[in-house]
Amino acid sequence: MKTDLEEKNLGWKLQKRIKSVLGHSLHIRHVDSGSCNGCDFEMNALSNPYYDIQRFGVDFVASPRHADMLMVTGGVTRHLEQALLKTYHAASYPKMVVAIGACAIGGGMIGSTYANYGGVDKIVPVYVYVPGCPPRPEAIIEGILLSLDRYEELVRKGE
Repeated sequence: MKTDLEEKNLGWKLQKRIKSVLGHSLHIRHVDSGSCNGCDFEMNALSNPYYDIQRFGVDFVASPRHADMLMVTGGVTRHLEQALLKTYHAASYPKMVVAIGACAIGGGMIGSTYANYGGVDKIVPVYVYVPGCPPRPEAIIEGILLSLDRYEELVRKGE
């Protein structure tokens, strides 16, 4: 468990990294593709007064057209597959996708069934996987940092 000082340092590290990689704030669109909402609650905790991720330059937006990153929770159900695909295609470049939680990574307890595809990567490409059921907010912040690192690598390679 991280101390308050370590969490604040993680936030300042995030702010510095966002500015150096993107040159502006980071806008995230959350996509629920069939979750139990456990991961959603932890993502919402990022905006509470304790974590206050907005002060570090991270905003959650309502439209994928305004988003730099998509955070996907839940295994992809057959009913939400089209919603995920439409959101992914509506997002602008770079299409950074972060799979949050065990269900988004591999289907979780449900796995792959007639009604559930399982992990998000079966439908759209994923930059970073954040494990946990649900993952703690600090792990989500680490996932954002890893996604920015991956994006920077791809830009350097020219992809």
